Amino acid sequence: MSGELRILPVAFTARRPQRMIERHIVAYRRQWLIIVSGFFEPLFYLLSMRAGLGNLVGKVSVAGTQVPYDAFVAPALMASSAMNGAIFDSTGNVLHRLKYARIYDAALATPMSPTDVAMGEIGWALLRGQLYSISFLGVMAALGLVQSWWVLMALPACALIGLTFAGIGFAGTTYMRGWADMDIVNTATMPLFLFSATFFPAASYGSWAWVVQLSPLYHGVALVRAANAGVWTASILAHIAVLLLVSIIALSIAARRLDVLLRK
Repeated sequence: MSGELRILPVAFTARRPQRMIERHIVAYRRQWLIIVSGFFEPLFYLLSMRAGLGNLVGKVSVAGTQVPYDAFVAPALMASSAMNGAIFDSTGNVLHRLKYARIYDAALATPMSPTDVAMGEIGWALLRGQLYSISFLGVMAALGLVQSWWVLMALPACALIGLTFAGIGFAGTTYMRGWADMDIVNTATMPLFLFSATFFPAASYGSWAWVVQLSPLYHGVALVRAANAGVWTASILAHIAVLLLVSIIALSIAARRLDVLLRK
């Protein structure tokens, strides 16, 4: 393992991560449906909430502001969409490239380093998550669920969500032995999706609210929800800090694990 990885954050040791992103743009230019496929699940949830449950629940409080239930759920589903885009690309696709297509071995035959590969893959996963977020924001606007012009700040929030989950997904993939381990991804993401204050306020969980707050997606949901409502509190800084900390740790693990695997 190179000495620089032990001292500097991985983001500062990468030199050519854009080369991996360029490679994926060329590879996927005619497979756009695969890239956007994970966008539809949160969209269908949103449409079902708007058509049925939203009328039964009524309004929900967001930082003291009352919003319709579908406007409460929509930002959470936008955050989930960013998570889906990042986590799915940084797990299954990375596993294929790492263990089967051996693309990373070929990349190391060039001046690229393992850190370049890791950061490039995470950057690509982040872009995919951001594509989902922009599309979902357009759907929210079309359905009249945008509560404030501050909702534009949801896009950088979703970028942070994408970075966090891309790092987590890539780091976890470096420990996978084969396709059977991909079941773990679905097992992990479904509880995150359902129990990150996505459909109910954290307070509704009572004494178990602290468990919900352990989820990285919970902090992302809080950021996007605050942006849509246009309500900002000091807790926003805490949510940002948690996501930044998790992403830095995940990125470091991902780069170092890939360094170990590719230099064996």
